[in-house]
Amino acid sequence: MPFNHNPVDLGYQELSCETGESGRKYLSPQGKAYPSITTVLSILSADHIREWRKAVGNEEANRVSRVAAGRGTTVHALVEKFLNNEDMDLSKEMPNASVAFKSIRGILENRVNNIRLQEKPLYSDHLGVAGRVDLVAEFDGKLAIIDIKTSSRVKTAEDIESYFMQEAAYAIMFEERTGIPVTRLVTIMTVDFHEALIFNEHRDNWTKKLLETIAEYKRRKLFGHI
Repeated sequence: MPFNHNPVDLGYQELSCETGESGRKYLSPQGKAYPSITTVLSILSADHIREWRKAVGNEEANRVSRVAAGRGTTVHALVEKFLNNEDMDLSKEMPNASVAFKSIRGILENRVNNIRLQEKPLYSDHLGVAGRVDLVAEFDGKLAIIDIKTSSRVKTAEDIESYFMQEAAYAIMFEERTGIPVTRLVTIMTVDFHEALIFNEHRDNWTKKLLETIAEYKRRKLFGHI
């Protein structure tokens, strides 16, 4: 059964963005430059990543990062094509990306529909951040922010709190741009050699931590610590 698309009008198609040493920034239609929400939330894992790179060495760290980024990009592209009802030939894809997509195909097919936005940039004057949301659609019949993630290992909710904050930010951005409230946050995660994981959260449980993290990012930026 094909996916239904009921796109909402954001008043723009794209936002210009640039990536530099301090992360990615988006330019709002009014000309305001906002950091991406992933750049803001990266302060939460900066120390851990620094220690990991030191432990494994830069060469290995760069290799692992390239593989993970490549797989994630390919899986997102496959999901986008699938949700757009396009023909697909998985035999032409890298095996790890193909296997990852297959692990979530049934979830998308049976639980996602009535797509409002897909791979679209959003911004919030209230939060002072921007970002590109994977999917705003109905999940099990209820409107949700849906984020597709890939992982090499099984993760718990405690491991991915930054994902929930990211999704809460998208929910706030979406409501600010459209007037349509979204409180449900859904993370669909592919895991190597394991069945896919689904995490369901409520936006309001993560708003406080999100605001605290944005404030800390701005404080570090002000004092030149980023």
